[in-house]
Amino acid sequence: MMKVGIMGGTFNPIHMAHLILAQSALEQLGLDKVLFMPSKKPPHKRNEIITEDWHREKMVELAIKDNPNFELSRVELIREGTTYTADTLQELTIQNPDVTYYFIMGADSLFQMESWWEPQVIFRLAHIVAAVRGNETRQELRDQAELLSSKYGAFIHILNTPYLDIASHDLRNMAGKGCSIRYYVPDAVCDYIMEYHLFSGKGQK
Repeated sequence: MMKVGIMGGTFNPIHMAHLILAQSALEQLGLDKVLFMPSKKPPHKRNEIITEDWHREKMVELAIKDNPNFELSRVELIREGTTYTADTLQELTIQNPDVTYYFIMGADSLFQMESWWEPQVIFRLAHIVAAVRGNETRQELRDQAELLSSKYGAFIHILNTPYLDIASHDLRNMAGKGCSIRYYVPDAVCDYIMEYHLFSGKGQK
């Protein structure tokens, strides 16, 4: 069985914390590769203006182009309607029955998972990989993992990664105020954002 990680999100924009989290999962869990999967229309961001798909897709391409173990997946971008992780995992499992999927997330998402669409399907079809991201301690993360494992029979892995407090909405605000976001994002992504005036109010959204 191949072991394939899934790094999902709007990636608006993709940043260094996404990449470090994916690389940590790849190495610590012995994954064969990690799919970076931009979301088209996530349910928790229905009222948020999201940068056009092709810009977010291109930023992901630029961010991962030098890593042979990272790969762009357009599975959610080409699907119409609201993007649900359970639907994505069902589609991928049917297409690739010989793959074990590892869904990578920050700790905040782990604490919210029971409110997601059909969480029992997610836990059945994928291992969950979580890392400390916000104010949660590593012990609180372990406690939540044990709770979900007991309730759903979930396989949950806690990564040993440094805490990186980088959020895409903060980067958009910084760029909108004319502040540099270089070093928060890969150089190629930073150059792309400046070229198209993303998040500045001057270019395409």
